[in-house]
Amino acid sequence: MTKHPPVTTEQAEVARSRILALRDVLGGHFIAKDNILDLMMIAAIAREPLLLVGPPGTAKSDLIVKFCQALGVTGSDYFEYMLTRFTEPSEILGPVDINALREGHYLRRDEGKLTKARVAFLDEIFKANSAILNLLLTIINERKSYQDGRPVEVPLEVLFGATNEIPDQAELLALSDRFSLKVLCQSVQEDHFTQLVDLGLKAEGYRLRSVMPWANQRCSLEDFAIANQFLAQQFSAERTKGTGAHQTLLNDRETFFPKELFAEFKRIIRAMPIDFRVTISDRKVIRLYRLIRTRAWLFHGGLVKPEDLTLLAHSGDTLSQMETLAKKIPLLF
Repeated sequence: MTKHPPVTTEQAEVARSRILALRDVLGGHFIAKDNILDLMMIAAIAREPLLLVGPPGTAKSDLIVKFCQALGVTGSDYFEYMLTRFTEPSEILGPVDINALREGHYLRRDEGKLTKARVAFLDEIFKANSAILNLLLTIINERKSYQDGRPVEVPLEVLFGATNEIPDQAELLALSDRFSLKVLCQSVQEDHFTQLVDLGLKAEGYRLRSVMPWANQRCSLEDFAIANQFLAQQFSAERTKGTGAHQTLLNDRETFFPKELFAEFKRIIRAMPIDFRVTISDRKVIRLYRLIRTRAWLFHGGLVKPEDLTLLAHSGDTLSQMETLAKKIPLLF
């Protein structure tokens, strides 16, 4: 893995301002999707997959496509595919190289496929068959695939999934758990009918003229990479407090997560199985901590505030859990 020089606070602040500007620009092209855009920015910084759940026609794909267009992510850096139960591994990873196979090597020609992409969008992800699911788990978990039996690093940085529903089959639970964040993408016509029509007509005009005003800004995928590295540095750093004999070292939690809020974070996580029937694995606890800290850094510079814990509203695994958490968690803060 390539080593990069440390990211300075100044570099991180430039990246943060550009990411926030991107969020604001995209927000102007959607109605009542600010919360989803917030989660997209947070997930992209933290390099955690985000699942958008909702019926057809609620802008799930449009949100992701415009995000990528705004960043200028094209070519082999971007992979998009709609999965079905008939999808074959070759459609995702590339066909087997016949010439190499004749020489006794099992290699795939993967140019333009998922294993070469930095950003990926997998639509109807839970309709994939078991062969695809197993491949995805390895890529999401370990950021690697296999060529001729040997692990190969996958450059995937941002993964978005979309689905109309979350099935409750046992074999899909492992994949569902990998999406630490899931968000409901709902119809807006009941509360924003006129705005929906007006913005839809404007969007149609953009399409006919082949213009993308949301792409006219300075943020790039590199800004998310800088933010990710900066936060990784903070997570592992120890900071000195006091002097002389009274000097102590503080870790990330002690520096950026106030005691009373961390206690509340712990209380909610422990109450999840009882109050909301949501099981939070040890792995997911760590991921949720990182995501909360990422939100705190993005929106107010670092120190966790009560509103950052509302991110826990997106930790459910089923549609009913998501709906319940979305209603009840924000009321706690």
